[in-house]
Amino acid sequence: MNKLIATLIAGLFATAAFAQTPATKPVAPAAPAAVKAEAKEAKTDAKATAKETKTDVKAEAKTAKVEAEAKKDVAVAKADEKADKADAHAKATKTKAKAHAKAEKAEAAAAPAPVVTK
Repeated sequence: MNKLIATLIAGLFATAAFAQTPATKPVAPAAPAAVKAEAKEAKTDAKATAKETKTDVKAEAKTAKVEAEAKKDVAVAKADEKADKADAHAKATKTKAKAHAKAEKAEAAAAPAPVVTK
């Protein structure tokens, strides 16, 4: 991005320099060569700018992709944590139920058998 800004600023300075030259000079026969050189320079600048822009876009896309993957990883971790919590809760509930059943069985065994009279 900094290179792009530097290129744009350099272009502004170059256009300012050309804008200040007097326009009263007659066009010399060497002007077509100068025009060709200017066109070639402009074409080279355009290619460089396009290359920098393409590189910047690729870098931004990579960054966005990495951020999206990181967000996805966080979401997966949170979902796993929720599932683990639910599993732990279910296991605790099952263990409590077993303990209650065992306690009831122990109470039933400890209670004296009822006496049946005929």
